[in-house]
Amino acid sequence: MTIQEAEQQLIEEFSYFTDWMDKYNYIIELGKELPLIDPQYKTSQYLISGCQSQVWLHADFKDGKIVFTADSDAIITKGIVNLLIKVLSDRTPQEILEAKLDFIDDIGLRAHLSPTRSNGLNSMLKQMKMYATALAR
Repeated sequence: MTIQEAEQQLIEEFSYFTDWMDKYNYIIELGKELPLIDPQYKTSQYLISGCQSQVWLHADFKDGKIVFTADSDAIITKGIVNLLIKVLSDRTPQEILEAKLDFIDDIGLRAHLSPTRSNGLNSMLKQMKMYATALAR
């Protein structure tokens, strides 16, 4: 599945919900499915700055692809980072760097986040792209 196909799948999943409270509940459910970071990486080195909540993000490089794991102390943030992981994990660094991630606006997520959560989302994206930049060889 390509990044665009993963984005389209999420757009379709979110289209089933007409109310934003239902969409938030779905994001919370996604947070419960988050591929959790190994406890050894829950350190300040892996903490994303710019997030209201604590968010740890780790990237493994396996067979030319980046595999992300994460954790957060806030369930909604776990769901948001899991949305990004569903689209960007198990991709090459180049694929991640070229990803436009239009699904974030297409599902209305950015428009329904508080300014602090929106900053956190941007910080998560920035960190994932930084990992991709560092691992693109």
